[in-house]
Amino acid sequence: MRKILIIDDEDDIREVAALSLEAVAGWTVFTAHSGLEGIRLAEEHQPEAILLDVMMPEMDGPMTFRELQANPKTSHISVLLLTAKVQGVDQRRFASLGVKAVLFKPFDPLTLSSEIAAVLGWTE
Repeated sequence: MRKILIIDDEDDIREVAALSLEAVAGWTVFTAHSGLEGIRLAEEHQPEAILLDVMMPEMDGPMTFRELQANPKTSHISVLLLTAKVQGVDQRRFASLGVKAVLFKPFDPLTLSSEIAAVLGWTE
């Protein structure tokens, strides 16, 4: 069974994404409301992938990603950014970080798991 961590400061986004991934794909989902909590949960649960919000207070997505990459316990975990920013310059900046993909809000809860699986090469 796949394990995924969702890091997003918006309760509604976390809940919808978690319910979607659990119900549609049957994945085990952990959630965090901040970058710091997300890093701690990533170390503890060792998910196969992290769905990471870009815009968060205190520690934003790119900063959280850099911390995850610098940590030997979490550097191997695939990270997908989740953002409402759809401007080309933002997309290029996010892609240059080294994340596996950039997914956009609002997402379709019925297809979110298949989008993640396709990007990561997971065959169900």
